[in-house]
Amino acid sequence: MDEIIEKSVERVIRAMHENLGEPITIDDMARTAMFSKFHFSRIFQRVTGISPGRFLSALRLQEAKRLLLTTSMTVADISHLVGYNSIGTFSSRFRGSVGVSPTEYRQQRGQVSPLATLPAPAAPVVAGPSAVHGQVWRPQSCEPGEVLVGLFPDRIAQGTPVRHATRAGAGPFVLADVPDGTWYVMAYSAESGATEPDPDHTYVATYGPVEVRHGGRAPSVDLWLRPRRIFDPPALLAQLDEPMCAAQAWVPGRADQAALPGA
Repeated sequence: MDEIIEKSVERVIRAMHENLGEPITIDDMARTAMFSKFHFSRIFQRVTGISPGRFLSALRLQEAKRLLLTTSMTVADISHLVGYNSIGTFSSRFRGSVGVSPTEYRQQRGQVSPLATLPAPAAPVVAGPSAVHGQVWRPQSCEPGEVLVGLFPDRIAQGTPVRHATRAGAGPFVLADVPDGTWYVMAYSAESGATEPDPDHTYVATYGPVEVRHGGRAPSVDLWLRPRRIFDPPALLAQLDEPMCAAQAWVPGRADQAALPGA
């Protein structure tokens, strides 16, 4: 039954990719999945971690990022092509999810400044009661390169992470001074030395939800990196494009792709 459910959800996600500019309702998705819409919404969330509507919205913004870098279409045309009737709504959602406006993303060729990095501590960081800590584990068959670990409000890597850390390869991590709340811990990486876009060399890991409360202690987190799958929501945060672009078969700034538009 699980295989049948996954194939149904995969069929819907592929239909989303093929019809990003069209209005797609839950009824449409449920018919494609061949389930009732109420049952479909539950199984979609179970497989992907988010609702069908949020998954579709993330796909639309990810496609907009690709079009901004690989075509000379106007921002207005791109917003319409990915299903937005209002350029203002599109621009606002793009900035909130990606971190910069569509125009800035294009002007910078997707090479957005890295997330701010805290200075390295003079002594090893000890995981206190407000810290989320744990270990990033790698698949036996690969050696991941730089790994970004971030704390997000839900299972989409968008906006600015609540806390983040970058480490060279697998190993322990500590996210200190985490505010009270319910968070998801995510890790993103590409295989060290990979030069060609290849989804088999792009890795993700998600853990959560994690509860952080004053006076309590967050559990230790094990993040097992694995190849990105079609069921994983796109990582919209611009700073994750480099490790995640392989799964989308495009690389910001690559000279062998379609000519990029002028700044």
